[in-house]
Amino acid sequence: MNARETALNALIACRKEGAWPNGALKELIRRDRLDSRDAALATRLCYGVLQNRNKLDFYLKQLLTGRLKDLHPVVRDILHLGLYQLYETDKIPASAAVNESVALAKKYCKNPKAAALVNGVLRSAVRTRGQLEEPRSYADRYSHPDELISLLKENLPKGKLEGMLIADNAAPQTVVQVNTLRVCLSNLVERLEEEHVTARPHLWMEDCLVLTGAGDLEKLPAFREGLFYVQDPAAKLSVLCAGLEGENLRVLDCCSAPGGKSFAAAIAMKEKGQITSCDVYPHKVALIESGAARLGIGNITPRLQDATEPQPEWIDTMDVVLADAPCSGLGIIRKKPDIRYKNLQETQALPALQKKILEIQARYVKPGGVLLYSTCTVLKRENEAVVEDFLNTHDDFSLEKLPLPAPFPENETGMLTLIPGEYDTDGFFICRMRRNV
Repeated sequence: MNARETALNALIACRKEGAWPNGALKELIRRDRLDSRDAALATRLCYGVLQNRNKLDFYLKQLLTGRLKDLHPVVRDILHLGLYQLYETDKIPASAAVNESVALAKKYCKNPKAAALVNGVLRSAVRTRGQLEEPRSYADRYSHPDELISLLKENLPKGKLEGMLIADNAAPQTVVQVNTLRVCLSNLVERLEEEHVTARPHLWMEDCLVLTGAGDLEKLPAFREGLFYVQDPAAKLSVLCAGLEGENLRVLDCCSAPGGKSFAAAIAMKEKGQITSCDVYPHKVALIESGAARLGIGNITPRLQDATEPQPEWIDTMDVVLADAPCSGLGIIRKKPDIRYKNLQETQALPALQKKILEIQARYVKPGGVLLYSTCTVLKRENEAVVEDFLNTHDDFSLEKLPLPAPFPENETGMLTLIPGEYDTDGFFICRMRRNV
C-alpha cells in the first residue's frame, strides 16, 4: 500500500459507508503501515479531495468527453485524487500524479477501459493546466453546496462568509493543550523537539501548542506519558469562560466525550474538586476514562448518562454545568470536511434537543452557580435562539459577561460566536449564564 491507495480507500469509505475521514484515515494508515511521511500525504490527499470536490468536478466537466454523472464512483474518486495533485499541490510531480492514478484504476476498476480514461483525462489536465475556466460561484470555488452557503449567509455577519469558506478548506492545524499537572509549556516544547516534533505556542491561548511534523500523535512518548491532549482553542476557551475558581467545586460535563472539556476543567481546577463526565454511549465513556488515566487526572468520574434524562440526586448541587450540546457541527468543517455535504434537513430537529438538554441541565446548577452552554456551530437557531428561549422561561438565570483573553474585545453580552477565519479556531458558540441567588 502507498499513500495514494490509502487515501483512495478512505474516500471510498466516506462515500459508501458514511465514515468520518479522520476515523477512516486513522484505521487505514495503521492497517497499511504507512510511515509518518506517507501518512501525512494520505491525509492531505483525502482531506484535499473532500474539501475541493465541487471545484474538481468543475474542472472535470471541461476535461471529459462524456458526462460527469456517467463516471463510475471509484473512477471519479481516482480522478479527483489525480486532479487534486495536479491543480492544488505544487510539490508532487505531474508524472507521479498521473502514473499512480492509472495504477489505481487498473487495480480498483473492473472495466478495462477505466485506466485508459484516467490516463487520458489527467494527461489532458496537465496539458491544459492554467487554461481551463476557473469557477466563479462560491459553491464551485469553495466546494460548499448552494443550500449551505445560503444558510451560512443568513447566519453570519456581513462580510464574514467568504473568510469562513476559505478557512473551511484550509489544512487543519494540530493543536494540543499542555497538561500542566505534569509538565510546563517550555519543558514540553523541549521534549517534543527531542521527539522530532516542532512546537510553537498558540498566539493567544495559554499553555497551548501548535505542532508540525507530529505524525501519529499516539505513537509519541510524550503523548503516551500524558503530557498533552488534543483540543481546539475554542473548546478550551469555552471551559475557561465558566470561571472555575474556588475550592472543592462540583462540575458536571453533561456531553463530555471524548473528554477534552473535562480535562481542561480538571487542569484549570488544579485537580481539586469533583468533575462528573457523562456520555450516552458506553464506548465513549470508556474514552473519557482512558484519557483521564493517561493524563493522570484523578478527580474525573466518567458516567454513562443521557443528558435528556433527569437525575434527581444532582438537582441544585453543581457549581458549574458544562452543556456542550449535540449540534450541526458547521463550525468544524475544516476538520470534518464531509459535514458540508450532509442533508441540512436532518439538522432541523436539533434546537428541540438542545433546548431539552439545557432545560434538564439547568436543574443541577445550585443558586449562584454557572451554566455554560456551547456548540460547535454558527447557526443562530442552535445558539442565540436556544438561549433566548431558555431565558424567557427561566427568570432565575441571567446572562453574564465572558472573561475573554486578548485579542478578544471586552464582552458584555454573555454570548460569543467564533467564526472560522477570525481567530484561528473552530467555529464555536459560548454562552455563560448564572443562576440567581
